[in-house]
Amino acid sequence: MWTCSVLRSSQPWQSGFLHSGFERRPEHLFSAQSCPTVSGGGLGELFVKATPEGLDRLTEIIERNTSDQATKELSCVETIEPVIIVDWGLDWFVLFCLRRQPYRVPMSERGQSWKMIVTGSTNAPTAAGSSQVMDSPAIRRYNAFLLLVAGLGGLLYGIDVGIIGGAYPYLAATSGLTAAQLSVIVAAVLLGSVFSTLFAGVLADWMGRRLLMTLSGCAFALSIPVIALSHGFGVLFFGRLLQGMSGGLIGVVVPLYLAECLSAANRGKGTATFQWLLTLGIVAAALIGMYFSYRVADVTRLNDAKALFDFESQAWRSIFWVSLPPGLLFVLGSFFVTESPRWLFRHNRRDRAYAALLRSRSPEQASLEIEEMAATAHAFASKGAQVRDSLLRRKYLIPFLLACVILACNTATGINSVIGYNTGILMQGGLSDFASHWGYVVFTVINFLATWIGMMLVDRKGRRFLLIMGTSGVILALTGVGLLFRSTEKNAVDCRGAVQALVTPGQELAMHFDAAEAAKLLESAGEKASAIDSARASLAIIYSYGDFTAATSFVRSDDAESAPIEIARDRCVPSSKIEAIFKNPVANLKAAQTAPLKIEKALVGSVPDARHGWFVAAGLYLFIAFFAMGPGVVVWNALSELMPTRIRSNGMSVALVINQMVSTTLAAIFLPFVSKHGYSSTFFLYAGFTVVYLITAIFFLPETKGKTLEEIEAHFEGKTAQAV
Repeated sequence: MWTCSVLRSSQPWQSGFLHSGFERRPEHLFSAQSCPTVSGGGLGELFVKATPEGLDRLTEIIERNTSDQATKELSCVETIEPVIIVDWGLDWFVLFCLRRQPYRVPMSERGQSWKMIVTGSTNAPTAAGSSQVMDSPAIRRYNAFLLLVAGLGGLLYGIDVGIIGGAYPYLAATSGLTAAQLSVIVAAVLLGSVFSTLFAGVLADWMGRRLLMTLSGCAFALSIPVIALSHGFGVLFFGRLLQGMSGGLIGVVVPLYLAECLSAANRGKGTATFQWLLTLGIVAAALIGMYFSYRVADVTRLNDAKALFDFESQAWRSIFWVSLPPGLLFVLGSFFVTESPRWLFRHNRRDRAYAALLRSRSPEQASLEIEEMAATAHAFASKGAQVRDSLLRRKYLIPFLLACVILACNTATGINSVIGYNTGILMQGGLSDFASHWGYVVFTVINFLATWIGMMLVDRKGRRFLLIMGTSGVILALTGVGLLFRSTEKNAVDCRGAVQALVTPGQELAMHFDAAEAAKLLESAGEKASAIDSARASLAIIYSYGDFTAATSFVRSDDAESAPIEIARDRCVPSSKIEAIFKNPVANLKAAQTAPLKIEKALVGSVPDARHGWFVAAGLYLFIAFFAMGPGVVVWNALSELMPTRIRSNGMSVALVINQMVSTTLAAIFLPFVSKHGYSSTFFLYAGFTVVYLITAIFFLPETKGKTLEEIEAHFEGKTAQAV
C-alpha cells in the first residue's frame, strides 16, 4: 500500500521542512469517494492501492485539482521517481508518498519547486534491478551492528560506574591502603571522567568520532590489566584514572556519533540503546559483586585467615578482569563502522559522507540529508561575518542552556546517590543486610528492563512525553519514600552528651554500636527515648574539628557484622590547603589541626521492621522505573539532539561536565546531609529538584521526534518551524 498524506499551510513554504510551519491541521485534498481505488485513512491520510490503475487514477485527481503551475509528476509503481509540489492559489499543499514514515523535503531556496521521493510498495511488482532499499537486509544488518557497537560503549560506561562497588570491600581488606587513599582510588574514575569530558568535544572535532571511539575503548581495555596487576597506590590510581578518562570520552563521543549517524526515525531508539546497555553494565557489576560475596562467604567458613586474605586479594582483581572482554569487543567493532557523515561533510569530504549515509539509509534519504547539510552550510556561509558572530545568538544559546539544565536536573533527581547508597538506604529502611544486597540487584534489573521499555517508546511517543511522564512518576516516588522515612525519623533522639563522654584524650572515638551500647545511650536520653527498641536501633554521629564537619554512616544495633564507628582527625580535616579549599574555603586549617573533637549530634532512632523496608524498596523500584523510562533515556537524546552542529561536540562536553559536577556535589554532601537531616529531608530535596525538571520539560523542551538535526537547529533559530 502507498500511504499518501496531504499537509496544508496558510502561508508559502518557508522552513523547508516537511514537519514544520503548518498553522492548520492536515486536511484531505482528495475525496475518498472520488476514486474507487482510493480509500479514506483518517484525517490527512489516503491509502492508495499500489497498482498502475490506482496510480493513474490518482494522477487524474491531482491534475483535476491543481493549477497549471503545479509540477505534475507521479511515478509508476515499477520505478522510483521524483514527484510533485502542488501550488493551489494562496495555499500551498505538499503531497508525499511513503511506506513507513514521511520523507523530508530537502532545504532549498524559497519559492522554488519542491520534489519528493516516492518509494514503491513491497507488495507491488517491481522492474528488474530495482530494490526496496528501505528494507534492504544489508542496511538493517549494518544498523543493528551500529547499535551493538554503540551499546557496548554504554556497557563500558555502566561498568565504570558500578564495578568498584563489588570490588571495594576486598580491595580495602587486602590492599593495605589507608582510608584516604581508598577514597582517592574510588574518586579517581570521576576525576578522570571530568578531565576527559572537558576535552572530548575538541578531540572529537579534531580526529573524528570513530577514531576517538577506538581510542577510548583502547584506554578502557588498557586500564584493566593496569588495575588488576597493580601492587601499590600509584599504579592502581593511574589505572582507575585511565578507566575514568575512557568513560568520560565514551559518554560524549558515543551519543554524539549516534545522533549524527542514525536517521531521524531511529535516532531516539539508537541513543537509548546506549543508556540501556549502560544499565546492563550496572546489573552485570552488581551480579558479579554478589557472586564473589558468596565465594568469599564460603572461604570464610574454612576459618583460615591466610586463605581468606589470598582469596579476597584475587577477588577484586578478578572482578576487574571480567570487564575486559566488552572493552575489547568495543574496540574491534569500532573498526567496522563508518565515520560520522556530518563530521566528514564538515571536513569537505562530501563523497565519503554520502557513502557513510548509504550504509544506513536508502540512496533517496541519503541524498536528501546531504542536501540538508549543504543548505545548512550554505546558509552559514552566505551570511559571512554575521554568522561568525557571537555564540550568544539564540540558535546557540537557548539549546545549549536547555541541554545544560536538563543534564543538571537529571542528576539532581538523586539517581547516582540512590544507586550508590542503595544498600544502605534499604538497610535503614528496615531490610537485613542480605535482603538489602539482593534488593539492590532487583533495583538494577528493574532499571535495565524499564530502560528497554523507554527505548521502545522514545521514537513512538516522543522525548517530551516520556520526560514529563518520567519526572512526574519520580516526584511521586521520591515523596512517598520521604514520607516513609519521616514516619520513623520523627522519633529519633539526640544523645550527643553521652557520646561526647566517650571521646578519648587523643580526641578520637571508637565504639561498637550493639544492643547494649544502644541501651546506654537511650538511657541517657530519658523518657523521650522510651519508644525506641535498643535491639533495633540506628546511630549516626555528626562531629567536627574546628571549622571542618563530617558525619558517620548509619549503623544498626542488630547488625553483628557492622564495623565499629571510628572517628579520627584525618577522616575530617583535610591534609592540604588545596583539599581544604574544596571542602571549606573559609575554614581555618591550622586551627582545625589542633582543635578538639566536638560531637555536634548523635542521633539514635528506630530501625523499622522488614515490612516497612519492603515498602521503601517498592518506592525505590517505582523511582527507578519512572526514571529509566523517562529521564534516563531522554537525557542522552537531549544532550546530542539539542546542540546545534557548530557547537555540538564542545557543547556536549560542557553540559556533561556540569552533569558530573552536580553529581559530585550531591555525592559529597549525601552522607553528611542524611546524618544531619535524615533520609526523609534528602528525598524531599530530590523531589523538589525534580519539580524544576518537570517544569522545564513542560514549558521549554520542544519535541524532536522524527526531526533531522538540521530541522531541530532551524527551530531554535526562530524560523517558522515549530515542533509538531
